[in-house]
Amino acid sequence: MTTPTAPTVALVNLGCRVNRVELDLMASELERAGARIAPEGEADVVVVNTCAVTGEAEAKARKAVRRAASLPGEPLVVATGCVASLFADELAALAPNVVVERDKGLVAGRVIERLGLDCASEPDPAGACAGTPTPTGRTRPGIKVQDGCDNRCTYCIVWKARGKARSVVPAEVLRSVREAQGRGAREVVLTGINLGCYRAEGEGGREMGLPGLLDLLLERTDVERIRLSSIEPPDVTPELCAVMARAGERVAPFLHVCLQSGCDETLRRMARVYRTDLFRRVVETAREAVPGLALGTDLIVGFPGETDEEFEASLAFCREMSFAKMHVFRYSRRPGTPAATMPGQVDPHVMAERGRRARALADELRLAEARRLVGARDLVMVQYPGRGVSGGLFDVLVDPALPLDSLVPVRLASVRGDATLVGETLP
Repeated sequence: MTTPTAPTVALVNLGCRVNRVELDLMASELERAGARIAPEGEADVVVVNTCAVTGEAEAKARKAVRRAASLPGEPLVVATGCVASLFADELAALAPNVVVERDKGLVAGRVIERLGLDCASEPDPAGACAGTPTPTGRTRPGIKVQDGCDNRCTYCIVWKARGKARSVVPAEVLRSVREAQGRGAREVVLTGINLGCYRAEGEGGREMGLPGLLDLLLERTDVERIRLSSIEPPDVTPELCAVMARAGERVAPFLHVCLQSGCDETLRRMARVYRTDLFRRVVETAREAVPGLALGTDLIVGFPGETDEEFEASLAFCREMSFAKMHVFRYSRRPGTPAATMPGQVDPHVMAERGRRARALADELRLAEARRLVGARDLVMVQYPGRGVSGGLFDVLVDPALPLDSLVPVRLASVRGDATLVGETLP
C-alpha cells in the first residue's frame, strides 16, 4: 500500500498518443506495486518514453534523458520508446545513471525490481490519482489496441522502431475499457500506431477488424462515448462508417484521417498508400453516414521536391476537405529514411512560410466549422473547470459548476473568434 514514504517515479512522455497510453499502463502497474507517481524533481526513478518520428524529436529525447539524469537527486533514468529501440547504446552512454529498456512491457517490472517493491501490492485508494480516468490524472483515457506498422512511408522510421503491425485480442481490449470505466472514464479513445489495420482473432476463431471491434465494445460495455484516434484513409471503410452511424452519440463524430499532403505527386514521393481521389471518396462516404462529422488531419509542408505549385495544390485540397482540425508540420529530415537523401530539399525559410500559411488556413477552416455547429446539440467532456471538449474535438466553455470528467449534453450557443464554442447545459 502506498505510504507517504513510498518510492516515487516520474513519467516523461515525448511523442504520440500511443506513447501516452503506454505510460498510463506503466503508471497503473507501478501504483499497484506501491509506487507514487511524482514530478521529476521529486522522483527516485524517471522513465522517459522517447519518440523518433523526426530528427528534432530524437534530439528532444536525448535532451530529456540528459536533463533527468542531471537532476540533484541523481535518480535512476530508464529510457524506453522508439529512440531506445533504435539507439540504445547512445542513450545508455549519456550518463552513468541511465539504463535503457527497449521493451516497454518490461519497464514497470524493471523499475519495481530496482525499487524493491512487491508486484502483488495494492495501491492506496486515497492516492493522488485515485478516482481519475487514468493513473496520471488525464481524462479521456486511451486504450491501445494495435502497435507497429507495415507501411514504408519515405519520411518515417517508426516502423523500424515499432516493428510489424500487431493487434490486441478483443477480450483484452474489453478488459481495458472496463478497467478504465472502473476508474471513472466516461469516454475512451482507441489508439494504435496504425489503428485502421487492426486485425485479431475474435470469438469462434473469426478475424475481427476495427469495425467489428467497435461493434463489440458498444455491445459488451456501457461506456458512454468511444473515440477513434488517427486512421489511414483506406481504412475509413463503409463498414466502419456504418458502425459509427448506428452508434449515434456513443461514438464521437470525429475522424482524424491522415493526409500528409493534398498533392498526388508529393504523396507519391512519400510512398503513401493512397491518392487524393481516394481520400475525397472516403470523406464523402463518412460525412454521408455521420451527419455533422468533424474531420481532422496531419499535413507536412516542405517535403523534399515540393514545388510552389505542389504546395498550392495541397492547400487547395485542404480547403476543399473543410478540415476542422489540422496538425501542420514542417518536414524534418530524419536520418535513416529515404526522404533524408532525396533531391530537392526545401529551404528552411520557404518551409517556415509554408507552415505559416498552412496554419493560417487551419485556423480559418476551424473557425468556419465551429460556426457551422452553432445551434447544434453535442456531448461535452468536462476536462477543466468551465471548459470541455465536444464530440468534434472543439473546445467548449461550460458551466464551471459541472463536475470534472462528466459527459454532459449542451446546446452550442455561440462561437468566439478563436473557434472556442460556448455551451448551454441541457436537461
